[in-house]
Formats: sequence, C-alpha cells, structure tokens
Amino acid sequence: MKGIILAGGAGTRLRPITYEIPKPLLPVKKKPIISHLIEFFLRHGVSEIAILVSLAHKKDFESWKKNLEGELADANITIFFEEKPRGTFGGLELLKDWIGNESFILSNGDELKDFDLSSMINFHKEKGGVGTIALVSVPNPSEYGVPVLNGHLIKEFLEKPNPSPSNYISSGLYVLESEVLNYADFSNDFIMIEKDIFPGVAVDGRLVGFIVENGRWYDCGNLDRWEKAIKEW
Repeated sequence: MKGIILAGGAGTRLRPITYEIPKPLLPVKKKPIISHLIEFFLRHGVSEIAILVSLAHKKDFESWKKNLEGELADANITIFFEEKPRGTFGGLELLKDWIGNESFILSNGDELKDFDLSSMINFHKEKGGVGTIALVSVPNPSEYGVPVLNGHLIKEFLEKPNPSPSNYISSGLYVLESEVLNYADFSNDFIMIEKDIFPGVAVDGRLVGFIVENGRWYDCGNLDRWEKAIKEW
C-alpha cells in the first residue's frame, strides 16, 4: 500500500521556529517528525511514499532526503511540490497518476504516531468504506474535531464541542480508496479533507472510524505540544 504525508503547512503556531525550519522537519528525540512517520509506515509494509511539500521548502526537503540513512534510505520516497497552499486535500490533484487505482494511507506531517496500522488497514478492507479515520482518545477533545459515531460509521464531526460527546478525535491519519478523489472539485484552489471531502463520504455511509487501542499519538502543532512530545516520546 502507498502512503502520502502532508508536509506543506506553514506552521504558524510554531513561529518563529518555522520561519527557518519546516514543521515536519522539527526534531523529536533528535530525529525529524517526518522521519518518525516514515519509520512507522515502513514497520507496516508501506514503503512507497509520497510527500507533499511547499515549493518554498524545496531545498530543505531535498537536503533531508539526501541525508537519509539506514532503513529510511531504502524507502521509495517521491517529493511533490505545491506552488501555493491547497489545503489538506487540494494538493492530491498532483498525485492522481501516482495514486492510480490503489488504496493509500494519508497522514498529516506534524504528528507522531505509533499504533497497529496493519490492523487498521485490515479493518478498512473488511468494512468496505471509501475512507477510514484512525481515532485516538485525548483528555482535551474540545480542542479538536470530535466524531459522531453510529457503530463503526462516522456520521459527522463536531468542531471543538464543549461539552464533548466523547474523548475520541481524528488522529490525522486515514486509509482511503482512490475513489475518494471523486469527491473533490479540483477546480477549487483550496480543499480541506475534513470540511470538503469527509462530509460527502459520511452522507454516503462510507466513512468509517477505527478506534486506536494501545497506541501513541502526539500532536506537535504548537510549542507546548511539541515540548510534550519531546519529553514523552
């Protein structure tokens, strides 16, 4: 199975650091976040990997790739560059041919993840949905989007609900069928998977939630969360 990492965000909540270093290249335990993600993919047989990057960070990511060592150097990594921000799904227009008719993993590039991805892939295949979202439990769900579940189906997401109906949130990792591209209107410059894609998949009854158990997940999107990841990962 192929994997895609979204690494084009501006990292505004981590400034001034991200004026100089792209967010996915920030270190945790002296290793870039994106390298941790690729190791996670490789452990579960996802070795053909695309990274979607802002053209402004071209030299940073090319240098990172050039210096990969060990197991990471054996991964089949292709970097695609966006000339302008297109959201968490718009840039996938560049990857249509690369994706082909295959299932694929899509992950945010600013989170650390370690759970049984192989079980999630099998779960996705069993349920037969277009998209499966890895759901993680957090103590502060009201700071995120919270799914409304009907069995294994996700009916909708509530944005930062207070109080929250559950502690489960999206981990920013999805197993998707190539069919999901049909839900996008790529004539729009900016497309968000959370707001522009998943609602349509949910209405069709084909959006599935996989509850992560015995796993680790760290959001590194701001300074406090990044510091927590450094201390605990």
